[in-house]
Amino acid sequence: MATDHHANHPHDGKRDHAHPAGDTKHDHAHHHGHEGCAHAAHQSERAAEALAKAEAACRAEGARLTPIRRQVLEALYATHKPLGAYDLLERIGAPEGGKAGPKGRRPAPVAVYRALDFLMEQGLAHRLASHNAYVACPHGHGPADLVAFLICEDCGGVDELSSQPLSEALTGLLARERFQPQRQVLEISGRCGHCREASPA
Repeated sequence: MATDHHANHPHDGKRDHAHPAGDTKHDHAHHHGHEGCAHAAHQSERAAEALAKAEAACRAEGARLTPIRRQVLEALYATHKPLGAYDLLERIGAPEGGKAGPKGRRPAPVAVYRALDFLMEQGLAHRLASHNAYVACPHGHGPADLVAFLICEDCGGVDELSSQPLSEALTGLLARERFQPQRQVLEISGRCGHCREASPA
């Protein structure tokens, strides 16, 4: 699997599948002004719609996107890079537009961890074990689906993809080993296509 392959991020709520690399490249020049990174621009463009879908999904499941849960999810969508729990705490607690955190004070760390647990249970966020950090998930794939993260070591951007053929292949391998997985997450580090295009090596 090439590390410069990017998942197509649909806005229709359907499961995300890998596509040929030629169909999923972003225009690097088009995204200047968003931290100079196509990942940042893409995250910014989809944030509002993804948050609205998250609220609708929670309502449909009878779950509540409380203010702290929403703030954590908003913070994850505010950047293209994975955030640790204390990074989130700093972002949520920092005054913005004259406002502080809930009830005018910084939330407790346990509240952020509980919010992250909720978001992961609802399929709205993922934890990257290699970074001990979290990313938002707008794709709506199933909880047992194999998810692959392509982590760029240059810009810090993370692409997520879910491939049915890859998932089926891994399922077959696990079945032969009589192994029952709790989570199926694959993390691949390297250089993304955006950074390779900007500075070919």
